[in-house]
Amino acid sequence: MNYKETLNWMFAQLPMYQREGKAAFKKDLTNILAFSEELNYPEKKFRSIHVGGTNGKGSTSHMLASILQEAGYKVGLYTSPHLKSFTERIRIDGKEIPKRKVSSFINQQKDFLEKQKLSFFEMTVGLAFDYFASENVDIAIVEVGLGGRLDSTNIITPEISVITNIGLDHTQFLGEMLPEIAFEKAGIIKNKIPVIIGEEQKEVKEVFIIKAKDEKASVYFASNNREVYQTDLLGDYQKNNSKTAVVAIRQLQEFQVSEENIKNGLLNVVKNTNLKGRWQILQDKPKVICDTAHNKEGLSIVLNQLKKEQFKKLHIVLGLVSEKKLEEILPMFPKDASYYFCKPNIPRGLSEVVLQEKAEEFNLFGEKYSSVKKALKSALLNANQQDIIYVGGSTFVVAEII
Repeated sequence: MNYKETLNWMFAQLPMYQREGKAAFKKDLTNILAFSEELNYPEKKFRSIHVGGTNGKGSTSHMLASILQEAGYKVGLYTSPHLKSFTERIRIDGKEIPKRKVSSFINQQKDFLEKQKLSFFEMTVGLAFDYFASENVDIAIVEVGLGGRLDSTNIITPEISVITNIGLDHTQFLGEMLPEIAFEKAGIIKNKIPVIIGEEQKEVKEVFIIKAKDEKASVYFASNNREVYQTDLLGDYQKNNSKTAVVAIRQLQEFQVSEENIKNGLLNVVKNTNLKGRWQILQDKPKVICDTAHNKEGLSIVLNQLKKEQFKKLHIVLGLVSEKKLEEILPMFPKDASYYFCKPNIPRGLSEVVLQEKAEEFNLFGEKYSSVKKALKSALLNANQQDIIYVGGSTFVVAEII
């Protein structure tokens, strides 16, 4: 199979969470453990940092990678989902895995993958770990896919575990209450491995302290760190993520990282790792901002930041996935904006018709569009140079316009 055929085959094997949602979620490590054995345990051949949490785990992972790259290390970075290209998920020193490596790996492993019935995510984790091992990375930053305890990435024994924060997302898998979700996320805390918690939240603090105590793991709350670091990532929420990254780096015992490396790493995240979609300004006059925030906590920070912007009129291109609780998310949006409702182009995408109808119940008014691009095009036609256009609501909305 060539690269395109390989991806189509991977997407078709089992439902893919990114596209299909709940049907694709597998709460079990059996398959990834079998795949690891088949690959001769690649995850044991490199050091790692494991990054979980509800919001900010992607940005924090990129910050950690950037800092370690500045310190001269060869750094693997595994994140999900991708925005434009599958190869974004697996990088070394900011460079995406070559397409030919994806094809050759899947072709070699195809019989096993079919026999074992691995999910898209499981085979991608195996590919990433095998690639990092074969390329002899000094360290890999591994972002949790969903949850933690039973996530396919949770077969690594990292140098440090990081949990950014806990919010209400993916409740259909992880639980409806914050402590339930925290229990799943805390599953990445390992025996005698230090854990950094990004935000000290009273509802879940005890969950982490108890789990860390059971595992004899030191626990550090990054929000207690009073230092402020500048970063090239523009979202207000990056202040918390940069603190988390710095506290984690300082607990990394066997790596030499200077204050200068930390400073430069945080200032060059986009250049070093090619991160996209986090409070990204796509153009000026009118200013177009996109952000991948997609749950209550993430959107709260982004919408507050939007209020601080100077504009004559605000235009919001909004699309969501179908499992979101609209009655929790829609009241957060400003009523005086013009809305352009659209459906992200994935099976999980919420119909623009349903979104428009539901939004009107919360006094959010606008037109509906069959695609994100059509919605943005209309917003650009309607906006003048002093206006702002915000594009968001879902990672998949942003993916279609960057």
